[in-house]
Amino acid sequence: MELAKIEALLDAYFEGNTTLQEENQLRSYFNGNDVAKHLEPYVALFAGFEAAKQETSAKEISLSQSSASANRWWYGVAAMLVVAVGVGSFMLSQPKLSSEEKEALAAYQEARQTMLMLSENLNKGANKLVHISEFTETKNKILK
Repeated sequence: MELAKIEALLDAYFEGNTTLQEENQLRSYFNGNDVAKHLEPYVALFAGFEAAKQETSAKEISLSQSSASANRWWYGVAAMLVVAVGVGSFMLSQPKLSSEEKEALAAYQEARQTMLMLSENLNKGANKLVHISEFTETKNKILK
Protein backbone atom coordinates (compact mmCIF):
# COMPACT_ATOMS: atom_id res chain seq x y z
CA MET A 1 0.00 0.00 0.00
CA GLU A 2 1.41 3.39 -0.82
CA LEU A 3 2.62 5.55 2.03
CA ALA A 4 0.60 8.69 1.14
CA LYS A 5 -2.64 6.71 1.26
CA ILE A 6 -1.74 5.23 4.65
CA GLU A 7 -0.93 8.67 6.05
CA ALA A 8 -4.22 10.08 4.73
CA LEU A 9 -6.14 7.15 6.24
CA LEU A 10 -4.31 7.63 9.53
CA ASP A 11 -5.26 11.32 9.63
CA ALA A 12 -8.87 10.47 8.82
CA TYR A 13 -8.77 7.71 11.47
CA PHE A 14 -7.73 10.12 14.21
CA GLU A 15 -10.45 12.56 13.14
CA GLY A 16 -13.05 9.76 13.23
CA ASN A 17 -13.83 9.91 9.52
CA THR A 18 -12.92 6.38 8.40
CA THR A 19 -15.10 3.46 7.46
CA LEU A 20 -14.69 -0.02 8.90
CA GLN A 21 -13.04 -1.16 5.69
CA GLU A 22 -10.47 1.66 5.90
CA GLU A 23 -9.81 0.86 9.56
CA ASN A 24 -9.22 -2.78 8.61
CA GLN A 25 -6.72 -1.61 5.97
CA LEU A 26 -4.87 0.42 8.61
CA ARG A 27 -4.96 -2.51 11.06
CA SER A 28 -3.55 -4.92 8.48
CA TYR A 29 -0.84 -2.41 7.48
CA PHE A 30 0.33 -1.79 11.05
CA ASN A 31 0.20 -5.51 11.93
CA GLY A 32 2.44 -6.28 8.94
CA ASN A 33 6.24 -6.18 8.76
CA ASP A 34 6.80 -3.38 6.22
CA VAL A 35 5.80 -0.32 8.29
CA ALA A 36 7.52 2.97 7.44
CA LYS A 37 10.06 4.18 10.00
CA HIS A 38 8.20 7.40 10.90
CA LEU A 39 4.92 5.44 11.44
CA GLU A 40 6.39 2.82 13.81
CA PRO A 41 4.99 4.50 16.98
CA TYR A 42 1.49 3.62 15.73
CA VAL A 43 2.33 -0.10 15.56
CA ALA A 44 2.03 -0.33 19.36
CA LEU A 45 -1.34 1.42 19.24
CA PHE A 46 -2.84 -1.01 16.73
CA ALA A 47 -1.19 -3.98 18.49
CA GLY A 48 -2.88 -2.82 21.69
CA PHE A 49 -6.24 -2.74 19.91
CA GLU A 50 -5.71 -6.32 18.73
CA ALA A 51 -4.76 -7.41 22.25
CA ALA A 52 -7.82 -5.68 23.70
CA LYS A 53 -10.02 -7.63 21.28
CA GLN A 54 -8.69 -10.89 22.68
CA GLU A 55 -9.27 -10.00 26.35
CA THR A 56 -12.03 -11.75 28.25
CA SER A 57 -13.25 -11.31 31.78
CA ALA A 58 -12.66 -14.05 34.33
CA LYS A 59 -15.57 -12.85 36.43
CA GLU A 60 -18.96 -14.19 35.43
CA ILE A 61 -21.73 -11.65 35.27
CA SER A 62 -25.23 -12.83 36.04
CA LEU A 63 -28.33 -10.78 35.54
CA SER A 64 -31.34 -11.33 37.73
CA GLN A 65 -34.27 -11.18 35.36
CA SER A 66 -36.94 -12.51 37.69
CA SER A 67 -37.25 -9.37 39.83
CA ALA A 68 -37.42 -7.11 36.78
CA SER A 69 -40.17 -9.17 35.17
CA ALA A 70 -42.11 -9.34 38.46
CA ASN A 71 -41.90 -5.57 38.81
CA ARG A 72 -43.04 -5.14 35.22
CA TRP A 73 -46.07 -7.37 35.93
CA TRP A 74 -47.00 -5.31 39.00
CA TYR A 75 -46.59 -2.08 37.05
CA GLY A 76 -48.97 -3.45 34.43
CA VAL A 77 -51.55 -4.35 37.09
CA ALA A 78 -51.23 -0.91 38.68
CA ALA A 79 -51.64 0.82 35.31
CA MET A 80 -54.75 -1.25 34.56
CA LEU A 81 -56.26 -0.29 37.92
CA VAL A 82 -55.53 3.39 37.35
CA VAL A 83 -57.20 3.26 33.94
CA ALA A 84 -60.20 1.36 35.35
CA VAL A 85 -60.65 3.89 38.18
CA GLY A 86 -60.34 6.78 35.72
CA VAL A 87 -62.90 5.36 33.30
CA GLY A 88 -65.25 4.43 36.15
CA SER A 89 -65.11 7.88 37.70
CA PHE A 90 -65.72 9.47 34.29
CA MET A 91 -68.75 7.28 33.67
CA LEU A 92 -70.20 7.97 37.12
CA SER A 93 -69.64 11.71 36.90
CA GLN A 94 -71.88 12.17 33.85
CA PRO A 95 -74.50 14.82 34.64
CA LYS A 96 -78.03 13.60 35.35
CA LEU A 97 -80.79 15.50 33.55
CA SER A 98 -83.62 16.92 35.60
CA SER A 99 -87.23 16.42 34.50
CA GLU A 100 -87.39 19.99 33.13
CA GLU A 101 -84.24 19.42 31.08
CA LYS A 102 -85.63 16.14 29.75
CA GLU A 103 -88.87 17.87 28.72
CA ALA A 104 -86.92 20.67 27.03
CA LEU A 105 -84.80 18.12 25.16
CA ALA A 106 -87.92 16.24 24.00
CA ALA A 107 -89.52 19.51 22.85
CA TYR A 108 -86.36 20.40 20.95
CA GLN A 109 -86.34 17.01 19.19
CA GLU A 110 -90.01 17.35 18.26
CA ALA A 111 -89.51 20.90 16.93
CA ARG A 112 -86.51 19.71 14.92
CA GLN A 113 -88.55 16.91 13.33
CA THR A 114 -91.31 19.37 12.47
CA MET A 115 -88.85 21.78 10.85
CA LEU A 116 -87.31 18.96 8.79
CA MET A 117 -90.75 17.89 7.55
CA LEU A 118 -91.61 21.51 6.67
CA SER A 119 -88.32 21.89 4.81
CA GLU A 120 -88.95 18.74 2.76
CA ASN A 121 -92.43 19.93 1.77
CA LEU A 122 -91.11 23.36 0.79
CA ASN A 123 -88.45 21.73 -1.38
CA LYS A 124 -91.13 19.66 -3.16
CA GLY A 125 -93.14 22.82 -3.82
CA ALA A 126 -90.07 24.63 -5.12
CA ASN A 127 -89.43 21.79 -7.58
CA LYS A 128 -92.98 22.19 -8.95
CA LEU A 129 -92.40 25.93 -9.36
CA VAL A 130 -89.45 25.17 -11.62
CA HIS A 131 -91.83 23.38 -14.00
CA ILE A 132 -94.20 26.35 -13.94
CA SER A 133 -91.39 28.78 -14.74
CA GLU A 134 -90.34 26.60 -17.70
CA PHE A 135 -93.95 26.57 -18.90
CA THR A 136 -94.13 30.36 -18.59
CA GLU A 137 -90.90 30.85 -20.55
CA THR A 138 -92.11 28.56 -23.34
CA LYS A 139 -95.49 30.34 -23.47
CA ASN A 140 -93.78 33.72 -23.71
CA LYS A 141 -91.60 32.50 -26.61
CA ILE A 142 -94.63 31.21 -28.51
CA LEU A 143 -96.76 34.33 -27.97
CA LYS A 144 -94.10 36.80 -29.06
